[in-house]
Amino acid sequence: MSGSVDAALVEAWAAGWALSRGVGAPIHAAGGHRIVVGQPGHAERLIFPALDAAALSDLAASITAPGIFLKAFCPPEALLAAVDARWSPQPPGDLMAVDLVAAPPPTPLAAGYVQELRAEGAVLVVEIQDADGVLAASGRAALTGGFAVFDKIITDPAHQRRGLGRFVMGVLGERARTLGAARGVLVATPEGRALYEVLGWRFEGRMETVVIPDETAG
Repeated sequence: MSGSVDAALVEAWAAGWALSRGVGAPIHAAGGHRIVVGQPGHAERLIFPALDAAALSDLAASITAPGIFLKAFCPPEALLAAVDARWSPQPPGDLMAVDLVAAPPPTPLAAGYVQELRAEGAVLVVEIQDADGVLAASGRAALTGGFAVFDKIITDPAHQRRGLGRFVMGVLGERARTLGAARGVLVATPEGRALYEVLGWRFEGRMETVVIPDETAG
C-alpha cells in the first residue's frame, strides 16, 4: 500500500458527494468505494484511500468500458504505473477537512445581495442573489455520519472578490454544526486549495484519477 490517507474522511466524502449529486450511495468494493453515477462520460467512480498496486492493476485490466474513474490517494506516477495505456490521467483533487465546532461564525454578507438557505433532504443548499435576482454564488453541504461534505462551492466570475464564497462556506458550516456535524470535508482543486486554507481547512491528501475516455460522450 502507498499514499494512505484517513479512510474515515474518504468514506465520508464519498457518501456526501453521492448525496449532493443525487446518485446512489457508495458500495464497498475492491477495497474502495464504488459509486454508480450513470452520466454520459461518467458511468462510475471507484475511490481508494490507499493504492494496492497489484489489486488495482488487476481491476484496471478487467475494465473495458469507458467512463469509469479510478481515484486513489497516491503519487501520480504510482497510479499510472498500475494501469495500462488505455487509461488517461485526470486533474487531481485535494482532500481537506476542518473542525466545524471551532469554526468562526459567517462573515457579513456584502451589501446588495440576499441569501437563501434551504434543506433538500440531507443536503443543505445556500444561494446568493444580487439585487436583480441573478444567482451570484452557491454551495452545498451533505450531512452524513457527523460530517458535512461541502460541494459545488461556486461564485460567478462577475461577483468574485466580494467575500461571497467565504460567506457561503460560513453559512453552510454554521448550519451543519447546529444539525450535529462536527467535521467538514471537501475535495478542492489544487488551485482552490489556498482559499480553503485561509478559512482554516487542512490538507489531508491528494487524490489522483485515471479513466478510459468515452469518445462518444458529448
